[in-house]
Amino acid sequence: MLCCTALLCAALMALHTVIPNAALNLGSLFQTLLPWTGLAVPVLLVLAAVRRSRLAAVAVLAPALVWATLFGGTLTDRRSTGDGLTVLSHNVDEGNPDPAGTARALAGTRADVLALVELSRRSTPVYERELAAAYPHHAVLGGVGLWSRHRLTEVREVPIMPWTRAVRATADTPGGPVAVYAAHLASVRVTAAGFTTDRRNEAARALAAAVRAEPAPRAVVLGDFNGTYRDRALAPLTSQLRSAHREAGDGFGFTYPAGFPVVRIDDVLVRGMTPLASWTLPATGSDHRPVAARLRQ
Repeated sequence: MLCCTALLCAALMALHTVIPNAALNLGSLFQTLLPWTGLAVPVLLVLAAVRRSRLAAVAVLAPALVWATLFGGTLTDRRSTGDGLTVLSHNVDEGNPDPAGTARALAGTRADVLALVELSRRSTPVYERELAAAYPHHAVLGGVGLWSRHRLTEVREVPIMPWTRAVRATADTPGGPVAVYAAHLASVRVTAAGFTTDRRNEAARALAAAVRAEPAPRAVVLGDFNGTYRDRALAPLTSQLRSAHREAGDGFGFTYPAGFPVVRIDDVLVRGMTPLASWTLPATGSDHRPVAARLRQ
């Protein structure tokens, strides 16, 4: 029984891309939580030891090897040194009890560009006031905003939902113009009806279409995607872009929930630039943690 369980775990990890989404979107849910499947390995090893089964212990090598193949590189520090454009993304949480403190923490990072989502009517003026000195250029549309040390032009809404959840602007950086997107895809829910993702998936396809039509050779898409880079449902977007954290991060970089993060649903995705480093910042008053990346243009 233990041997079969170990081999089944290995098969599910290895074949995660073909687990069907037809029933309850289980494929997407499994891919979202895929890093945590490694917990099965020590549990199975303990059970094998209790039963004193050498065969079961050997069988556990299968899921261990598959998990190491998938995530072994993630456990290393892939960051490198060098100057570049530093961008930061944060879902600031419309219920954040301390927007001023959050704004000061973000300004203290000295990032070149900030993308903030889930702004509210109450909090937006606070961020505008607290960030004004460090970021002379900003644009807010609905609950999404960009703050920049460099001039922002061609600011417009990206229609991904019936209300404003994404904006696009050109940042005139010293290394040349960069198309910057800030986006907040629709939320998902895990209920008795399954992993409900239809609205998020529709928003992802709309954002993907906008990025596909983007003429600028260099683009960065920041925000809360309410899904991980591995989630196949986000493939229309992620297939066009590279995750800065996957290429130049340190560890898994989980962002949500802020108190004990278990998934990375906030990310920095790039095209036409080389990620040098990516990191997750300490928690603010939000229920998400901020993420940042340094990019060579």
